[in-house]
Parts: sequence; structure tokens; C-alpha cells
Amino acid sequence: MKMSRRARRMERHHARTTRGGKLNLIALVDIFTILVFFLVVGASEVEILPNTKVVKLPESIVEKQPKQTILIMVSGTDIIMQGRKIASVKDVLDAPEDVIAPLKNELEHQAGRQGSKANSDITIMGDRQIPYKLLKKIMVTCTQANYSNIFLAVLQKPRAAGQ
Repeated sequence: MKMSRRARRMERHHARTTRGGKLNLIALVDIFTILVFFLVVGASEVEILPNTKVVKLPESIVEKQPKQTILIMVSGTDIIMQGRKIASVKDVLDAPEDVIAPLKNELEHQAGRQGSKANSDITIMGDRQIPYKLLKKIMVTCTQANYSNIFLAVLQKPRAAGQ
């Protein structure tokens, strides 16, 4: 039996629309590659605070992980910010002022570099033997330079069983 042109066209259209979908492996490979990158980046923990032998941190119970902030390291002899020596501890302790001028200048310079997206977080990584007077001067200087969120770096004390 001979089919009309319309019947053949409808049959072709019906065959074309009722076919099962093919599995596109290229799109799946792309999705799995993105997933692997996401897992690798998300799983790696970056050590934010440098591990130095010069500074022995005090121990405390820590509940929060450190954030990426401006770091002030205070050893027994020097005050170091972002890897650069800012002042010596002896000079700061001998000075009668509460504000450490070179540190304040460097903090204001850092705030200027960061521009409008500057946050007011700062981490002080001080040796456990530094005097309170020095720590107070550093904290006063930070607040004078508009860094109001001050964190103190500590080593995580192991928790006793049952806590």
C-alpha cells in the first residue's frame, strides 16, 4: 500500500520524536572533572599561621580556626608584621608612648593597600614570655589604626577525656 506524503512525513516526525535519548559522555566527564577540582580545593586545609621556632605560643582551648588576617609576630627581640621587622621589643618597652609609631604607620599603609575591602581583623602571634605591657602597646596601636578585631594566636591544648 502506498502511503501519502503526509503520512510519510508524520511517520518520520513520529520516529524522530519518540527515539530514546543518547547518553552524552562528554558532558558527564566535564561535570566529574569540576567535581574533583571542587573536592580537592575544599578538602585541603591551608595553614594560615606560620610555624616558627622563635615564637612559642601559649596554649589554650581553641574552638575557632584561624582566619586569613594581617599577622603581627612578636618574638623576644623583634616585632614583625607580614614578614618585615617593624621595631625592636627593647625600644618599644623603653618608649613612654603607648602607640608604636612604625607599627601604626605600617597598619595604615596596609589598610590603604586593601582599600574599601579592608577588614578590621588582625592576629597577634606573640611569644608566651612577652610582657603584658608590650602586648597592651601593640593592641592600643592596632585600635588606633582602626583594627578593632584583634585575635591572639595560641596552640590548641588537647582536651581531656570527657570534655
